[in-house]
Amino acid sequence: MQIHHLPYADPGDPDVRSGTRFLLWLGRNQLGGQVKSLLWGLLLHLGIAGLPLGVGLAVQAVIDRSGGGLARAGALIALMGAAIAVGDTMMHRTAVTNWITAAARVQQLLARKAAELGSVLNRRVAAGEVVAVSTGDVEKIGWFVETLSRFAAAATALVVICGSLVVYQPDLGVVVAVGVPVLALAALPLLPRATRRADVQREKAGRATELASDTVAGLRVLRGIGGEELFLRRYREASQEVREAAVRSARMWALIAAVQVMLPGLLLVVVVLYGAKLALEGRVTVGELVTVYGAVTLAHHPLRNFEEIAMAYSFSRPSAKRAAKVLALTRTTTSTAAAAGERPGGDLYDPVTGLLAPAGLFTAVVCGDPDAAGRLADRLGGHPSEAPESHVSVLLGGVPLDELPLDTARSAVLVQDKDPVLLSGTLRELLDVPSSGKVTAGDALAAARCGDVLDALAQASPDDGGDPTLTRITERGRSLSGGQRQRLALTRSLVTDPEVLVLDEPTSAVDSHTEARVAAGVQRLRAGRTTVVLASSPLLLDLADRVVLVHEGRAVAVGTHRELLAADGRYRAVVTRETEEETLVDIEESA
Repeated sequence: MQIHHLPYADPGDPDVRSGTRFLLWLGRNQLGGQVKSLLWGLLLHLGIAGLPLGVGLAVQAVIDRSGGGLARAGALIALMGAAIAVGDTMMHRTAVTNWITAAARVQQLLARKAAELGSVLNRRVAAGEVVAVSTGDVEKIGWFVETLSRFAAAATALVVICGSLVVYQPDLGVVVAVGVPVLALAALPLLPRATRRADVQREKAGRATELASDTVAGLRVLRGIGGEELFLRRYREASQEVREAAVRSARMWALIAAVQVMLPGLLLVVVVLYGAKLALEGRVTVGELVTVYGAVTLAHHPLRNFEEIAMAYSFSRPSAKRAAKVLALTRTTTSTAAAAGERPGGDLYDPVTGLLAPAGLFTAVVCGDPDAAGRLADRLGGHPSEAPESHVSVLLGGVPLDELPLDTARSAVLVQDKDPVLLSGTLRELLDVPSSGKVTAGDALAAARCGDVLDALAQASPDDGGDPTLTRITERGRSLSGGQRQRLALTRSLVTDPEVLVLDEPTSAVDSHTEARVAAGVQRLRAGRTTVVLASSPLLLDLADRVVLVHEGRAVAVGTHRELLAADGRYRAVVTRETEEETLVDIEESA
């Protein structure tokens, strides 16, 4: 898998039984990339290990006054230099590819889970935790996957180096073969404490992130009650706790790093002293001593990977555990119909606002705040905003929408927002969407009054015999006017023919005459189906079976358009654009 192949067509089914199992699952799913990085890493480390041999041969050739030996040593050094250059470059490239592709896989898994759960995710996992998993945790998980292959290459290279030294110079090679494993495992007793401190740091950082997210989400309320300083003080205290935990964790890792520097130095001193003694006794040559000395010196390079893999695992394991916790969440199906995969039906009810859209009726919703209307439309479709109160699920036929299987929920309720997107392609491709099959493209185009759009598209496609369905629509429908884009998007929604269709200002970009005809067409085509339209146009409201006024986040009045126009000043203010003074007079008179 290369970076240019991202995103994955299918990120897979992760093993979420534990953080460690999730990390191993990621490693197995990138086996090809791991093997490539391992092989290039071996080339790098063995190239580094071969340099002392070339230097030793060169020194011995000078002592022996052998020109041919010196040339062979120079050729060997040049060959090792080329191996180091190629191996380092390619190992870095493949390792970073492993990192990025692993992080991308985790991000895709999290995005898929978020789309599957909807508002359930926010009710089961704190918002700050979700943010932490989606950002910092993903990076740490990718770090471990990237380090894994480099560690394997370093460990394999050390085994080869020690074995080769034992064969090359047994007296000194045995010392190195015994000392290197001790160096590699010396930091092992310190790892549990370092891991615990890293876990504490990660836990405190997560709590601080949660506190910051909750504070930002409730900032308006905090300002209203004067609680800004209180929460600021709490966040300051949480930040200091994170800093102190980070310092404690850094001390342990500094100690581990010091051990990884000190012990190789001690081994080097032992090799030099013992090797000098053997050289004086004539049991080793100067060239062999230089070779072994250089090999021990450069062994520090692969040994650093042991420290890095320990650190990567210590930091990534808690991150993987939290990611696995999120990925292990499932949608809870509580209804018999949902469990059987049947398409739900019935009234659509929003507990947050008290809005009820009876099954089979055309319900219009009037909301004075356009932004609030957009949030309400999203919530009716099972896509709540960040506000905590909006995480209460909408009910369809008494069943929470976010507890239905995802495909069932998406096919049951369709939301068209006020700025719909038209993907590039032909009109035929635009209308080729999953549907019940009961509404044809021609019926939907007629209901949305797209005759002028078809004429314009036919004129733009003379090479296709004037067939408007073969005319290519540019990206986001930029070749069309705002009203034409809006009506084509409405056509697409009508063709889908969902159980519940929610439209947010579907005719805001068309003239009054066209708006009246579109409203009548939608009412006729959707007869017997549940339709909810958020609008404030009298032409559209007058055709609705019932109208609901949502004021300050609550449904406060229900009736027909004419009834509400006569009886409710707040409704009349939104629909007729009365001034604030006129509205207050109307409310007092109605009271």
